[in-house]
Amino acid sequence: MDVRDILIESVRSALIELGVDPLPTGISLERPANPEHGDWSTNAALASAKAAGRNPRELGTALAEALEDSPPPHVTGVEVAGPGFVNFRLADSWLHEVLVDVVSAGSDAWASHDVGRGQSVMVEFVSANPTGPLHAGHGRGACYGDSLARLYQRCGHEVTREFYINDRGTQMQLFGDSLAAAAAGDDVPEGGYHGHYIREWAGEMPEGVDPLEWGYERALADQRSVLESLDIRFDSWFSERSMIESGAIDEVMSDLRAQEAVYVDDGATWLRSSDHGDDKDRVLVKSDGQFTYLLPDVAYHRDKFQRADRLVNVWGADHHGYVARMQSAMHALGHDPSELRVAITQMVSLRRGGEEVRLSKRTGEIVELAEVVDEVGADAARFTYLLFSVDSQQTFDLDLVASRVNENPVFYVQYAHARIHSVVARAVQAGIERPPIDGVDLSLLGHQRELALLRALHELPDTVLRACREQAPHQVTTWVRDMASAFHGFYHDCRVIGDGIDEGLSHARLWLVEGVRIGFVVALDLLGVGAPEEMWREEGGEA
Repeated sequence: MDVRDILIESVRSALIELGVDPLPTGISLERPANPEHGDWSTNAALASAKAAGRNPRELGTALAEALEDSPPPHVTGVEVAGPGFVNFRLADSWLHEVLVDVVSAGSDAWASHDVGRGQSVMVEFVSANPTGPLHAGHGRGACYGDSLARLYQRCGHEVTREFYINDRGTQMQLFGDSLAAAAAGDDVPEGGYHGHYIREWAGEMPEGVDPLEWGYERALADQRSVLESLDIRFDSWFSERSMIESGAIDEVMSDLRAQEAVYVDDGATWLRSSDHGDDKDRVLVKSDGQFTYLLPDVAYHRDKFQRADRLVNVWGADHHGYVARMQSAMHALGHDPSELRVAITQMVSLRRGGEEVRLSKRTGEIVELAEVVDEVGADAARFTYLLFSVDSQQTFDLDLVASRVNENPVFYVQYAHARIHSVVARAVQAGIERPPIDGVDLSLLGHQRELALLRALHELPDTVLRACREQAPHQVTTWVRDMASAFHGFYHDCRVIGDGIDEGLSHARLWLVEGVRIGFVVALDLLGVGAPEEMWREEGGEA
């Protein structure tokens, strides 16, 4: 049993012995922000004092005394603090048990959860128009969506990754007309596409083909290629046009009418979205009979709800106002809007040589995502896109991300993992065999650098679960950066093998290194980033 579960059960039992009734609905156990306050802290006395008719500080004191009289395993001290917090001080032995748990579970099972067992989640992301290559801005949503899907899988959900192909409407026709014009040497039509790729693709286009259909397939192939270079693969590519052919759009209109969720005004058909949480009603069909963008999206989301329990959309910043209307449409159709979660990704600013590199898909100044991947590498691109919460704007420094220096976050992390393998390799060369962990004296691991690594390993399962629930892969990025910093410090201060190192300590540290390796593998896999065994710094020197 995890030490936290042991402490929670001990607190619950002590409260019962003290006659506290009712017990708090959930006993909270947190790590104090200040390590001087102990290893763990609970607010159970504060949470239950009012209902029990007792003073929080007095109850906290009684709780601390009860726990000291019959201390849980690993606990060396219990004290009351502030208005009634109870703090625990633990022996290092609890962290040694964490190491055993980590290496016993391995990278396949450590930091895994089953909270999502029996639940299906569909993560829809990227979903760019098939009118050209993906640009660098698309990379953020692509890496975020794939990492989020990995988190859901790690937490036990059945996950589907889907790309919604916006292949209907005026923009598609303009794309086809632009290709045809470029192939014929004519001027691009007004509102058409001017990017360099238009001329390039037009030069590839065989004679006699339909420019629109050929360009459509060419764009999808280009988009699929760059995504796969980032190790992003979709389970399904869903065509907007397919819903017209299948009658899905007509069916959703019939269902909305049956629910009295639409009305006609001035020749247009409106969704009563204000009845379901939106700030105003929305047009579904214009007075000329043409669909708005909303109607096919409503039909699409209803289709998705027929295939998954929960929907997660990753949309760009320009879709912020679209969330409420889609949730209201799903509510009108009888779906729980809370099961449709939307992450809005903010803009990415590229910089090179200290200057901003501007993006413009229409004017030809596009920086393709493929260019970014070619310039900095897939691992560096993914890690960088996942450095911060997607609801914050991001500056992507191409020069820094391409460099192999410690100031580059992805290099710093991967270099730490490579150092692990260099330690293991030197142990093999020295003929040192690591005995089974149950035969190693882990109590020798008492250096602050060692304990910091063990605490970080214990935090990873919580980090993974929280990152999944909060849809925040950047929390894993933060964890792995902190772990890298802790390991570099350990590497500098704690020799693992060599003259003067006790054999027992060497064996214990080799197992610690293995535990850290497992943590790195888990975290980097969630980010879709490789875990290399060998790296070189720019100033020279192998890990």
